[in-house]
Amino acid sequence: MHWFLSSPLSVEQLTVKIAGLSASLQGKKLVHLSDFHYDGLRLSDEMLEEAIALSNQAQPDLILLTGDYVTTSPNPIHELALQLKKLQSNHGIYAILGNHDLHYKHSKAEITEAMTNIGIRVLWNEIAYPLGTELPIVGLVDYYSREFKPATIFNQLNPSTPRLVLTHNPDTAEYLQQWRVDLQLSGHTHGGQIVIPGIGAVLPYHKKIVRKIPMILRQLLPCLRREFFIIHHWEWSQGLHRIGNNQLYVNRGLGTYFPGRIFCPPEVTVITLERE
Repeated sequence: MHWFLSSPLSVEQLTVKIAGLSASLQGKKLVHLSDFHYDGLRLSDEMLEEAIALSNQAQPDLILLTGDYVTTSPNPIHELALQLKKLQSNHGIYAILGNHDLHYKHSKAEITEAMTNIGIRVLWNEIAYPLGTELPIVGLVDYYSREFKPATIFNQLNPSTPRLVLTHNPDTAEYLQQWRVDLQLSGHTHGGQIVIPGIGAVLPYHKKIVRKIPMILRQLLPCLRREFFIIHHWEWSQGLHRIGNNQLYVNRGLGTYFPGRIFCPPEVTVITLERE
């Protein structure tokens, strides 16, 4: 991704309050990274190196990755893994896959193996306990996968136990309201990429705008060839949100699609946990 199509990397720091958080977990620090789209086009090596350096500088207790490591072919995951191997965390690195990581039938296996080989635990409808049994990490499959069946996972947990949930698509927050989700971490939206201050992301108006553009021009720009919404709840496209009793944080991602980012910088998120 050429520098003028993206923006300088932003570090977002926030404190999230969790009801019933164990005193031993007070002040624990998480780093959240998402949507790399590492394919030689959408994320520069320089920005990736900077993101890794900023993550390590935060000295996180846990690093959480929420999908879309590649765009189509899974082949770039091997080079990306060599870079992700430099990430440092006190209690490891946990990840889920995004929709782009499932593009081909063999993508899931190849990406999972490459990340497992460097010590990153990929969760596929699984629960992990890197910070102990008092704060499980739930990793769900992509929202549109046939295997998206969160009930089988959440029913394994005591309703009184706080938990973090990794799920690529923020639209899942609406469905997950029937369970306790102290903090859901998602990506997928890239924050909208083009944001008008005071109005929000331009993409929700994508269909209306695209239909007014002559087809001959649409064919020249891949981002205009298809008319669809990548999520329904654009009001959740970035930042921290309260969804019923649950909390959702949406990372703007690192990778950038054409035509680039405006008022929507790529981000590294540093989250400090606090007892409510």
